[in-house]
Amino acid sequence: MDSKKVLIIEDEKAISDIIRFNLTKEGFDVEAAYDGQEGLDKAVRMEPDLILLDVMLPLMDGFQVCKRVRESSVVPIIMLTAKEEEVDKVLGLELGADDYITKPFGMRELIARIKANLRRTDLTAGVKGEPSNVQDFANLSIDMNRYEVRKNEQVLELTLREFELLRYLAERENKVFSREQLLEEVWGYEYYGDIRTVDVTVRRLREKLEDDSSDPKYIMTKRGIGYYFRRP
Repeated sequence: MDSKKVLIIEDEKAISDIIRFNLTKEGFDVEAAYDGQEGLDKAVRMEPDLILLDVMLPLMDGFQVCKRVRESSVVPIIMLTAKEEEVDKVLGLELGADDYITKPFGMRELIARIKANLRRTDLTAGVKGEPSNVQDFANLSIDMNRYEVRKNEQVLELTLREFELLRYLAERENKVFSREQLLEEVWGYEYYGDIRTVDVTVRRLREKLEDDSSDPKYIMTKRGIGYYFRRP
């Protein structure tokens, strides 16, 4: 099996070199970029299996790079940030990042995050030949096996994490889940994030699924508890 390609976009060469050394030991094929523009160019050219993306970059910051990558790709993106500020984490997720990790971080934690995100990508690739299992909900159809969502017959571009959250809720109609439960069940590994991660992902899903995201018909909020999926 071909080794997975990881692109590190990090302007601090010492940090990039340490990450690259450890990932190479794990069997990954690693490329590095040291500013946002170079990172974006390499992301387009090499089509990596996963991107590690620093927030603070010269020429083009990580948020801009994430937004540009998401215009044409659903490759898993893990944001690297030196700040504890909530706004950095939330903004990255809103722009389509799948995960984030705050510096300083341990290599074991980083590698665990990388492998967990790649496993999900492998699962998606593995179901492409599976038979359809389409569930229809008013103007929305979800192919549970093929990771495809259509609204009014038009395919929606969802990240893997967005699809997994939607599928998890849709397969359990009307059952309310707390944010903590969704982090555990959907994110699926020892997730070190916080419950705002769920809120941001729900907001992104609503923007794509709903005619009016401020008046949702599918993903509903149970105030003070969490979220559930409702068939209109």
